[in-house]
Amino acid sequence: MQRDIFFERFDAVIQLPKRIVLVCHVNPDGDAIGSVLALSEFLEMRGHDVKMVVANDFPGFLHWMPGSESFLVFEKDADACKKAIAEAECIMMLDFNSLSRSGILHNEIGKTRVPRVLIDHHRDPDEDSFYCSYSDVCVSSASEIVAEIILHYGKENLTRNIATNLLVGIMTDTGSFAHSVYHPRTFELCGLLVGKSMPYVLIHQLVYDTMSENRLRLLGFSISDKLEVLDEFSTAIIALSNSDLERFDYHNGDTEGVVNFPLSMDKITMSVLVTERQDQIRLSFRSKGDFSVHEVANKHFKGGGHANAAGGTLTCSFEEAIARLKAVLPEYKDLLNKRK
Repeated sequence: MQRDIFFERFDAVIQLPKRIVLVCHVNPDGDAIGSVLALSEFLEMRGHDVKMVVANDFPGFLHWMPGSESFLVFEKDADACKKAIAEAECIMMLDFNSLSRSGILHNEIGKTRVPRVLIDHHRDPDEDSFYCSYSDVCVSSASEIVAEIILHYGKENLTRNIATNLLVGIMTDTGSFAHSVYHPRTFELCGLLVGKSMPYVLIHQLVYDTMSENRLRLLGFSISDKLEVLDEFSTAIIALSNSDLERFDYHNGDTEGVVNFPLSMDKITMSVLVTERQDQIRLSFRSKGDFSVHEVANKHFKGGGHANAAGGTLTCSFEEAIARLKAVLPEYKDLLNKRK
């Protein structure tokens, strides 16, 4: 949808106070939480009654973020979440482009007949099911889009808390600006946000320097015991079973960033983290250069994302998932080895 059409329709949605529900994808990350928090405060400043709903809790290292205590978590209070969604006059979906990625919220949102707004940066959005959408794959994060939306209504709307939450979103979704930065505008926005937010060094410390001992030991174990390097395909795989995670008293978010470490090897083009989670296997893909992990995740693992960062899922055994991952590598051998 063109930007001017989006704002024309978005203006109509927020013109008068409404009951608005903001939702993000299942297993929310820093960008999902940051973009929702920022947009929530902006809408509340304009007189709206806003509820923030997530399917499951987010990592502990994000719980310090301003306003995060107000999230309704379906796994903890399903009745409150169902009530908020049922009473909503508008639902805004941030950092995901298909209703299925909202997890257990899928059915509840699907029952509603109110306008839906999409704010996202992933490929292949299901735009036809939304009243209006701001979908741009050439931005770093949903938080960057929310920053642009808020700035559209004036710089004075960038409060300290809004700027702080948006910075967390952009910082975490770019791996501290190591990837997914497609144009100078990302840094221009961050420069503006840094001038309004909490001290950036403190923000970085609160996100990255608050590991538990178990999380740090899990990282060491992942690299020393679970890293498999497939030289023939310039690929590294770290596979963590449910028993591996239980050994280190796993909490949501403890594997955040693990998939990035193998890419520090010059010979590696693609890194994959495979984790066993209850009734499904999750795969996180990262790559360097022109190799698109989005294509791999989308074609073979019911997922997608960005060129250098994507995810997917399988409903099979842990061992079968690893075998299926390895089976698709020959298809991409030439592209994976192109950098050599």
